[in-house]
Formats: sequence, C-alpha cells, structure tokens
Amino acid sequence: MKILCIADEVDPLVYSPRIKERFGDVDLVLGAGDLPSEYLDFISSMLNCPLLYVEGNHDAHERPNPLSWARFAFPPEEGARNIGFRIIREGGLTILGLPGSLRYNRGPNQFSDFSMALRIVALAPRLLLERIFRGRALDIVLTHASPQGIQDRDDPCHRGFRSYTRLIHFWKPRWFVHGHVHLYDLAEERASSVEGTTVVNAFGHWIIETEEKK
Repeated sequence: MKILCIADEVDPLVYSPRIKERFGDVDLVLGAGDLPSEYLDFISSMLNCPLLYVEGNHDAHERPNPLSWARFAFPPEEGARNIGFRIIREGGLTILGLPGSLRYNRGPNQFSDFSMALRIVALAPRLLLERIFRGRALDIVLTHASPQGIQDRDDPCHRGFRSYTRLIHFWKPRWFVHGHVHLYDLAEERASSVEGTTVVNAFGHWIIETEEKK
C-alpha cells in the first residue's frame, strides 16, 4: 500500500497535470493541515482514492466537536474527509487524526497541551479495544503539530505537544505523520525513529509504503 502525505503548502509536483503520472499508484492520501480545500479536492478527484486530513492552525474552518454523537450517526462524507479527533479504519489501517497546534495566541485550532491530553485520554477506550483485538492500538497518527522534542522548533508557534510524545510512548503507532514545521533545507531531517515509531514531517509531500494490500 502506498500513502501520499502532504502538508502546509501547495506542492507543484502534486498540484500538476502530471499528478497521475507521478502518483497514480497511491492508495491513500493523508493531509496534515494548512492546505486549501481546493487542493485537497483536486488530489482526491484526480487520484480517485481516499483522502483523510486534519486542520492546521491556519485553517479557519469549524472544527468537529469530539463529543458530538452526530459523527457516529451518519456515514462519512465523500471525497476529502476531516478526521480531526476521530479514529477510523481505512485500507486495513487504524488512523487517529488530531488537528491544530499548541496555543500561542488566540487564533483558530490552537490547544493547550493539557486540553489536547484530555482529548487523547477520551479516546483511550477505543484504542484499548484496538490493541486487544488487533494487537496494535494504532497504525498511523495524523496531526498538524509535531511531538515535543521531535522535529519541532523552539519558538512558541512551532513547539510540539508533550501529549503527542506520551502518545507515542504509550500507544506505539507505526507512523506519526505531522506538518506545521516548514522545511527549506534538503538536509533537514524528514523522518526519524522514536521508540519504534517512524515520525514523518510531511511538509510539501512524502511517500510512505506499507505491507498492507489495497
């Protein structure tokens, strides 16, 4: 299974008439935030595959209420799907979506580390069931911000969540895909291994290949 991860900027290699030539074998697209809806819709329609995304701190759309029963009462939307504060199954993978960034001003989609930790704790029963019945709680965590101390920055805007670092330690996902931290130097680290989890900065685009079949 081939997964295209995107974040933070409209990548000309993706937003191109040659998208099918370059990425036609992609089975799933993951958007890690701060991406125009038109860009997501273009990718979803051109590649004709599922596209899951979370919102970033510059996305001003209304974010889903994690306690709303409406998300369980109706089938998921077509095309690009917002999975903020959701755990879903797609292509044999269990995926958790967590939107936004660490709070640094009064902008949209910003959270204190404590409030994000509470939201993750609220998902623990589902994660525990996944671990019991599948042997692993999570395959992929899709976020906008990075974990604290892992591919984050020292400035207030780009610090990572401590709760994400703890999530990696306790639930041990196979991949942790984030954006938010822009990369302009090809020598900068894009993927690193942390306690058995591969942490990926999806700025622009990045490809993940798994052993799962489509």
